[in-house]
Amino acid sequence: MLIISETLAQTLVSVEDAIEAVSGVFVAMARGEARNYPVVREVVGHADAVYGVKAGGDVSAPFLGLKAGGYWPHNLGRGLSNHQSSTLLFDPGTGRAAALVSANHLTGIRTGAASALATRCLARENAAVLGIIGTGGQSLHQLRATAAVRCIKRVHAWDMQPASTARFADAVRAMGLDCVAESTPEAVARAAEIIVTVTPSQAPILMRDWVRPGTHISAMGADTKGKQELDPALVAAARIFVDEAAQAISIGECQHAHAAGLIREAELTPLGQVLTGAAGGRRSPEDITLFDGTGVALQDLAVADLAVQRARATGRGIVVDY
Repeated sequence: MLIISETLAQTLVSVEDAIEAVSGVFVAMARGEARNYPVVREVVGHADAVYGVKAGGDVSAPFLGLKAGGYWPHNLGRGLSNHQSSTLLFDPGTGRAAALVSANHLTGIRTGAASALATRCLARENAAVLGIIGTGGQSLHQLRATAAVRCIKRVHAWDMQPASTARFADAVRAMGLDCVAESTPEAVARAAEIIVTVTPSQAPILMRDWVRPGTHISAMGADTKGKQELDPALVAAARIFVDEAAQAISIGECQHAHAAGLIREAELTPLGQVLTGAAGGRRSPEDITLFDGTGVALQDLAVADLAVQRARATGRGIVVDY
């Protein structure tokens, strides 16, 4: 078995690499060549943690595996990331465990990559003002990924913790971009042409009346039953695109509007269909487009498989008898 550490994983796969890898699995999903298996997502009952297992396989690659991990909200006080996860890949031909990949960094960049793909497909070509709602560990991944697909000139940011917003703004300015640390999410929404929400919220923090016509929104925070970042009226007003429709209405941002009868599953367009040309994206400059990014196993497996390929090609990683 090949073992890839967190440090090595960071050197093997860039956010640009992740965008192309995630694009490939979205296309494979749309063509019926790749499938995500049912998700396990549970409250642990210890350390306020949420734990999950996501699995899937892509016969076109091919790869097969799972990612296990979750959210431990008290880790920052221990000097650790709150999000912890590991990916286990299996040989699709024999079923033998083939690689164990530390997935904290890879989860961050694949989430940014999925959002960026939606932005590349759906945001207006000239959109240059990015709004970030939620400035935790995922926020810089989102910024870097978005900047890879659009020429971002200014960033507006907000977080429930003003100190977090200030730290993020400093990091953005260090990248050579203008950044405004806003005091409310409304201020972010009214300024932005592209909005990314990446919070653990369980109540709406982005309202319909704040969002201008023509805005693209990537809602990336809702991945568990009960999570919510957007006003259901905003969801209902948007043209909705998803990584996977069934997951979006069960644990994603769409769960609340769907439960209220404001949207139907048939109205949700898988992003992979846009990438293959089977479905259209933005229809007019005035459309509000929404990508409900719940995070699917195949995204994790694609970036882990790429890391494994590159590690083997360059003789890196640790090989153990298993």
